[in-house]
Amino acid sequence: MKKFMTLVAVLSLSSFGWAASDREATTDRLDHAGAVLHEIMAAPDKGIPEEVIEHAKCIAVVPHMLKGGFVFGAENGRGVATCRTASGWSAPAFFAITGGSWGLQIGIEGVDLVMIIQNDKGMQQLLSSQFQLGADASAAAGPVGRHASANTDWKLETEILTYSRAKGAFAGLTLNGASIRRDDDSTEAIYGHDITTRRILQGDIAVPAAAHAFLDAVRDAKAQAVAEK
Repeated sequence: MKKFMTLVAVLSLSSFGWAASDREATTDRLDHAGAVLHEIMAAPDKGIPEEVIEHAKCIAVVPHMLKGGFVFGAENGRGVATCRTASGWSAPAFFAITGGSWGLQIGIEGVDLVMIIQNDKGMQQLLSSQFQLGADASAAAGPVGRHASANTDWKLETEILTYSRAKGAFAGLTLNGASIRRDDDSTEAIYGHDITTRRILQGDIAVPAAAHAFLDAVRDAKAQAVAEK
């Protein structure tokens, strides 16, 4: 009996340690996602156009997504997303992105990924907790610069605009074929229990303290876009 109780205590402590580690990693991801937005918006001539930010339904960031391989490329990362609600930006939802690409890619590099969800159809896919870029939701490399092109195709025909930043260079990124799904571990680490992506992004859940820096960066990006019009 004593050995059994000791085993239970050890397992409990291990579970607590894993939970704490998940919280720290997820909080760190939120902070890094906010920093990515701040840094991109600090260089508007080479960043996301103000029109794109201003009309965004949702904003998703994957800080330091890993992309690598030779001939066959692979993407793998974890990110955070927030959507507009009647009372402002929602609490963050957590997701994982995996996928493949074809091309001559040598080595492994860290890539910051930003996705701008432009319309209700794209937002509904994000709320569904799992979808594929290019199949369930149209995706295209987003325009770069202080202002978007006068050509409105980027706004009218594409549900999700994608961007990447690697080694200081920022550009539109094609991610067709990548799969996006709910990150259960990060969701539970921050919210303490299972909760749907839909409830989070629709604004039904209070914003946790760990998310304030990320949401401040989103609000700052939106305010900057409006101010520069």
